[in-house]
Amino acid sequence: MNVIKTAIDGVLIIEPKVFGDARGYFFESFSQREFDEKAAPILGHTINFVQDNESMSSYGVMRGLHFQRPPFTQSKLVRCVKGAVLDVAVDIRKGSPTYGQHVAVELTEDNHRQFFVPRGFAHGFAVLSETAVFQYKCDEFYHPESDGGISIIDDSLGIDWRIPTDKALLSEKDTKHAMLKDFDSPFDINASLY
Repeated sequence: MNVIKTAIDGVLIIEPKVFGDARGYFFESFSQREFDEKAAPILGHTINFVQDNESMSSYGVMRGLHFQRPPFTQSKLVRCVKGAVLDVAVDIRKGSPTYGQHVAVELTEDNHRQFFVPRGFAHGFAVLSETAVFQYKCDEFYHPESDGGISIIDDSLGIDWRIPTDKALLSEKDTKHAMLKDFDSPFDINASLY
């Protein structure tokens, strides 16, 4: 696998090695050994994923920007196995030089890319294809009492979701998250999240 650093430390794009021929393709979608060998040295620590999730959504669905509050913070390794999504990680660590900034990457069934979203980041995606099946690994179990979010439609974040406003489909919960300017982040750049 190839690990690509992004403009924000700790946010990584993972490109698996895909073997293709006339029959189709094969690749290891995840190997703990390879992740430990190639991504952990960049991150400065290992990651132990404990839960896998999957969602199916139609065009225009926007989910996010979600996170879990301490002590149940989560890192995620996400991928799109059918269709295409624009996936985004927003730095919400107080005191971070990149606070409020984001990294966006298109994940598709054809490019097989994966996106690593570290703890201390809000995560969301928009569905660009007719439908999309989205999978992600988490390094902490889901704790509904620790759910958090910032508004996915906050213009101050400068995210081009590539979805016309009149086509965007959000859950009621996601329409109620605070804008970044009104948000009191539970994360601090100086506090260990691992």
